[in-house]
Amino acid sequence: MVISFWHRVLDLISPRLCVVCGQRLTVSEEIICSKCNFHLPRTHFQQDPYENEMAKLFWHQIPIERATALFYYEAHSETANILYELKYKNRPDIGEVMGRLVAKELQPSGFFDGIDGIVPIPLAKKRQRQRGYNQSQEIACGISEITNLPIYNNVVRRNVFEGSQTNKGRWERNENVEKVFEMTDETAIRGKHLLIIDDVVTTGATVIACAKELCKAGNVKVSVLALGFAKS
Repeated sequence: MVISFWHRVLDLISPRLCVVCGQRLTVSEEIICSKCNFHLPRTHFQQDPYENEMAKLFWHQIPIERATALFYYEAHSETANILYELKYKNRPDIGEVMGRLVAKELQPSGFFDGIDGIVPIPLAKKRQRQRGYNQSQEIACGISEITNLPIYNNVVRRNVFEGSQTNKGRWERNENVEKVFEMTDETAIRGKHLLIIDDVVTTGATVIACAKELCKAGNVKVSVLALGFAKS
């Protein structure tokens, strides 16, 4: 009751707003209001995590097991504000809250069964200094809180920043991330089933490049989870 009281006081002083519609959140809501959460354009890929539209991006590229995303991402839509605020408005809290949300939704489907650990897509040091945090890491923290899966933060690094992927085509994206990842601790992940976390998957180029480096450890299997999936 004390916590609830102070939450109400803080909401009166500094109202929290839904990142999608901008309306005021209730005391029990976090980041996104119940109405916007209900109307999120969910992919429901977890119902067939092996042969959905997103999983097919990775076929014949990496040893993919399962793939899913919470919602369909469309640039400049209200829903895109979730990722825009997370990445560019100093809102790491969005990542953690949305990570918990997606983990709770996926658990009943068995999506996390057999997965040994989580690997958030790393940022280049320069980009992480600019942003102050890695959005994929924040999402991973929320997922880990619900699933108790360990996060492997130091098994792969991103050496260079080749510019934003946003305005690049499929082939440009592939070239932009080719060879930018480097393994740093192969013994920690050898023989593991790893869940790669990204904020949004478009062509899958970044995930593929990271997964190929992880697979150098030997006998590695990969699943992929993102908040957003951009239709081609």
